[in-house]
Amino acid sequence: MSSALLIGHSALVPTAPAYAEEYLVKTQREYARAAKNLTPGDTIVLANGVWRDFEILFTGEGTEKHPITLRAEDSGKVILAGQSNLRLAGEYLQVSGLVFKDGYSPSGEVIAFRQNRERLANHSRVTQVVIDNFSKPDRMETDYWVTLYGKHNRLDHSHLSGKHNKGVTVAVRLDSEASRENYHRIDHNYFGPRPILGSNGGETLRIGTSHYSLTDSFTVVENNYFDRCDGEVEIISVKSGKNTIRNNTFYESRGTLTLRHGNGNLIEGNVFWGNDVDHTGGIRVINRDQTVRNNYLEGLKGYRFGSGLTIMNGVPNSPINRYHQVVNAKIENNSFINVEHIHLAAGSDTERSAVPKDSRVADNIFYSANRRSPFSVFDDISGIRFSGNVSNGFKDKHLSGGINTGLGKLHRADNGLLYPVDSKLSNKGVSPDLQPTRKEDTGVNWYPKTDPVIAFGSGKTIEVKPGEDALFNAIQNAHDGDTLELQPGTYIARKRLEIDKVLRILGKGPDKVIIRGERPTLFEIHNGGSLALEGLTLSGSASPDAAGNTLIRTAKWGMLRNYRFSLKNSVVEDLDVNHSYHFFDSGSRAFATEFVIENSEFRNISGDLIRLDKEQDDLGIYNAEYVRVTGNTFTDVNGALLKLYRGGTDESTFGPHLNFSKNNITNSGKGKRNKTAALLYLHGVQVTDIQDNVFTDSLGILVEHTVGEPITRIADNQFHSSPMPRIKELVAQGPHTAILANNQVK
Repeated sequence: MSSALLIGHSALVPTAPAYAEEYLVKTQREYARAAKNLTPGDTIVLANGVWRDFEILFTGEGTEKHPITLRAEDSGKVILAGQSNLRLAGEYLQVSGLVFKDGYSPSGEVIAFRQNRERLANHSRVTQVVIDNFSKPDRMETDYWVTLYGKHNRLDHSHLSGKHNKGVTVAVRLDSEASRENYHRIDHNYFGPRPILGSNGGETLRIGTSHYSLTDSFTVVENNYFDRCDGEVEIISVKSGKNTIRNNTFYESRGTLTLRHGNGNLIEGNVFWGNDVDHTGGIRVINRDQTVRNNYLEGLKGYRFGSGLTIMNGVPNSPINRYHQVVNAKIENNSFINVEHIHLAAGSDTERSAVPKDSRVADNIFYSANRRSPFSVFDDISGIRFSGNVSNGFKDKHLSGGINTGLGKLHRADNGLLYPVDSKLSNKGVSPDLQPTRKEDTGVNWYPKTDPVIAFGSGKTIEVKPGEDALFNAIQNAHDGDTLELQPGTYIARKRLEIDKVLRILGKGPDKVIIRGERPTLFEIHNGGSLALEGLTLSGSASPDAAGNTLIRTAKWGMLRNYRFSLKNSVVEDLDVNHSYHFFDSGSRAFATEFVIENSEFRNISGDLIRLDKEQDDLGIYNAEYVRVTGNTFTDVNGALLKLYRGGTDESTFGPHLNFSKNNITNSGKGKRNKTAALLYLHGVQVTDIQDNVFTDSLGILVEHTVGEPITRIADNQFHSSPMPRIKELVAQGPHTAILANNQVK
């Protein structure tokens, strides 16, 4: 059968030779028979439907004019579910139209451009494929969604979104001679939101590894859209040489395009839209002969290794897996618009002491609407020559020349980018013909690019009245985004309330809404669940007389999906039927993107209040990104109010962040079972703000600084019969770096 397969605006396959065959297969057995003896120009068509637990091996020897094709009967209507994956190996193979969802790969890869170590794919293409939330159930079990081996392969016009477990979304491997100098192309893909992993290993794209980083890859990454790719500090990790990263768009993505290892890479024509989102970054430069030109960066908030531009210090005679010195970097004709931080000689310490040299920063625009300099300098930067750059007048004591102050107003052009109004500066910053890659021009047009975060209260409002199992039944019948509006009265929970959806539970009216649980746990948050509680009284008075009760917890065995929790305008009382009755306890391998407690009252609690400290294997893993505890009253809490822990020496993450402010604490933290001997125990927290609190007759604050240059500010607090905070530096030498200001001791 002669046929042509159209993909996008171009023909994937030219007219097949007269001897070519097309096989429509409806079962795995039929596929296996058809796939045995494929010849150039043949096509296998998977029939529409759900193919469960299907490990596809697609091999053959096509030719440039007559590739061998595997495609869906209709694009988007062939679903690979359960434990499924795809391996392709041979020459000139093409795959299109498949969707991987509702499952995970039983191996270490969802799509691999090889059958095994000996048989690789070359000159092959995977296009218009979707991988959606196809993550292993253990968030710390590593896999890759797409791995490119061999040479001259292409991944394009595909949609990859929602990777929740550890491991790179797309990896280019150089672990054999047959995969080096590969000339792969990765283009026009939609990299949808990747949630914060809370650990190293959350890159969206990696090219090479440190072991082979002195090898050239020649991979081209172009015209892709990175949409809120927040896994870790490295969005793209380049660990090889001679790669080109051009004309990609990074939208509100936390982290940077990082030239981590390898030399002679070209970064050009990329656009970074931060929109003032926390930790949005730009480009980090390490190693030799890197060129960064004609890139546009606007509204970026990141700092340190996540800055808008970071030029690192290196390690003298660095081993291959550490930081090589920046030599001969060219940073030219880029536009830095309202980029809060540019860090030079970053990471300087006793190990990273090799300063940048023989490098040039030229003809760039540096514009700050607040007239503050974005530059921070951490070591000798005499090896970086500044010339022909322009700014809008900010002053920086570290930079004596090379940045003129003649930049005036900017105007936004038709391409959405800002340019100088003054025509004399037309040769500064990015070129006027730069066209940002648009989201709608990437991925596929038959699969939606939906927002993965369901807002609290975005669904229906359901009225609930007191009655036996009324709350339990309402939770069972609710859907994502719904609000359960509880009418006044007392609700007895004789069964544990399991939350596996996004749910808001609201107390209605001026009269009390009381919830009493009769199980050791009242609420348990499961995979896919997030919980917001407001206007409630939560009582432990009906709980069983057993040590270790927990009012709210996550599933004990860990969770794949990140969750959110908030408690507002509520009362929590009488968690004291036995010792060590805790309010909230995170299980290990559970991760909260937001944990909020506001304007609430806590009294008579025998255990700890918030336990976010289960990741004590010291691998850089932690339990929560943003913790906000504000405007509350705590009375007679025997344990710690908060235990927040991030151990290890890894520097690939941004959190945890803590805001503990405007709280009133009385007679708390002093129970004999509080092994931390602290009211707030903070280990390895990266950003801490403790202010405007009143501590009365309570234990103190213990902050243990580890790696990452943590920022700690403790200010404007009152300590009545309570000790001042203790700060310990566990890694850095010398006095602690915390800011303690305007605290009063009475």
